Amino acid sequence: MKMYETSQSVEKYLNVPLECSCGRTHFAPIKAVKIGKGALNSLPGYVRDFGYHRPYILCDKITYQVAGQRCQQLLEEAGFAPTVLIIKHLGFDEATLGEIVINKPDDCDLMIGVGTGSITDMLRYSSFKLGLPCFTVCTGAPMDGFSASVGIMNVDNLKATMPAHSTEVIIGDTDVLAGAPYRMTIAGFADLIGKLSALTDWRVAVIANEDHYCKQMDTLVSDYVSDIMGKAGELKNRDPQAIGDVMNALLLTGAVISLYGNSRPISGAEHHMSHYWEVLGDQQGRSFAMHGEQVAVGTVLALMVEQLLGGMSIDFDAARQKARLYDPEAWKAEIHRAYGNAAEAIIQLEETADKNGCAGRLERIDRIQARWPEIKVLLDNAYPWEKLRDMLKDLGCPCDPKDIGITPAVLKDTFLYCKETRDRYTVYQLAWDLGVMEELADRVIHRLKQENML
Repeated sequence: MKMYETSQSVEKYLNVPLECSCGRTHFAPIKAVKIGKGALNSLPGYVRDFGYHRPYILCDKITYQVAGQRCQQLLEEAGFAPTVLIIKHLGFDEATLGEIVINKPDDCDLMIGVGTGSITDMLRYSSFKLGLPCFTVCTGAPMDGFSASVGIMNVDNLKATMPAHSTEVIIGDTDVLAGAPYRMTIAGFADLIGKLSALTDWRVAVIANEDHYCKQMDTLVSDYVSDIMGKAGELKNRDPQAIGDVMNALLLTGAVISLYGNSRPISGAEHHMSHYWEVLGDQQGRSFAMHGEQVAVGTVLALMVEQLLGGMSIDFDAARQKARLYDPEAWKAEIHRAYGNAAEAIIQLEETADKNGCAGRLERIDRIQARWPEIKVLLDNAYPWEKLRDMLKDLGCPCDPKDIGITPAVLKDTFLYCKETRDRYTVYQLAWDLGVMEELADRVIHRLKQENML
């Protein structure tokens, strides 16, 4: 079947190969999505219809009370004998994986995750490693990972994207979702608006780094984000329909990871900032904010950098000179200072990717210079950061670094080194290639202080 030329509802993209003009076949192996009032009641039917008999439910003590107990009851009333694990190791790391494996019944043929981000990430990863299918029951809408085909967990003190698989069925009961904390729903909205900077990153990367591009994926994500941004007022009023719309948009953008083959269309510099803050938070034994809230702050900052970079007069010869003077050992010393006990994992990633090396950087500078007018148009047309900040503030979502406890020193390191968390070309790598990242960081930090945002 051919890829749709215009954006469709989530269900249209599920479990069907879509031949695309970009040269790829897009496929999201999700079999069913049920979002709506009373959707939780559909769980036993899906278990039965897909031929499963012995479900294993994963939750924490909060999500068990919110929906896990009801899932257990519904399944028992339908004649199933589910095993329930209320996870105690909430580091969502190797210890959590061990707890899940140790408590798995020998005759289990289906795993069901009841929760939001970390639980569903562990669900997809652990079920993948165990060779079992999985279902997801959402208890809130704080992020877009429900329909993703990867899992995020803490490995060696660093947030790692692990190979996993997609969940077969996703259930989002709006009665449950509407009862989630308002902060959680707005965090999901914020994760969606992060695509504003991520898409610009992707379009720039196609030119500067010769990344693969799919217009249909770009349009699909853009359309869903534009639609949900128009419903911000309804979210503020906690309208269940609007919350369901956020959930659908999160599922769609998450499914894009499977459809496209990776998270390139939905994750860029704003997520790299969030990943870096999570690394620091883990080492300090705290969390700066929810993932979506961090993405909100990161998106505002990335849009500021895009605006400033688009207005700069670039000295390409000076950029080439800086590339030739790159000192890998000095860079490693800075990574040890900025990343602490996660530094070795970052250094290993760079040894594989070589995204900072002189030869590749010089090649990119040539391409960037030849097509700078096109890149400048992309940067100049990025969503206005002031407008986004006003929208987020009106919703009560953190959007300034000071809102989540980011200091000027941490922010400076974030601008300079957050790009190292992933091998992905973003506006921050562009600024690095052009030798202006430090200048941009200082200019943004100065502006933030003036605006009382830092």
